[in-house]
Amino acid sequence: MEEINNYKTIKTTSESLYKEKGSKFYGYAFPVENEADIKEKLAKVRKLHPQARHHCYGYRIGVGNNEKYRANDDGEPSNSAGKPIYGQLLSAEITNTLIVIVRYFGGTKLGVGGLISAYKIAAKEAIIENEIIDKQLENYFL
Repeated sequence: MEEINNYKTIKTTSESLYKEKGSKFYGYAFPVENEADIKEKLAKVRKLHPQARHHCYGYRIGVGNNEKYRANDDGEPSNSAGKPIYGQLLSAEITNTLIVIVRYFGGTKLGVGGLISAYKIAAKEAIIENEIIDKQLENYFL
């Protein structure tokens, strides 16, 4: 078994905005260390956008056998939001990162394919607005 000594993550919080057919997708990328961080950041975004219908997210924390992840569609059609967001974390090869995409409906339905594409682009843009850094893995026991 290969020992993992370092990992990639994002340096700081970043924001992005993607528009598609009148809908607005606000993207937020946060560096996180644990599930308590994730809950805090989600609450912060929900407070920032109380009128939004959807606060979809994906996160990845830890490395190797200790990795935890989640993808949440928050009312969007199944696998149309959370999975594309999580997929961008995998694509960028980053962990200890939470991406939240807030959607405001613009009056035109995008369809499942359109939603998948929009959430994927919004997540990618939130990552692009950030800096990916290498971090050393700290040995500690929970």
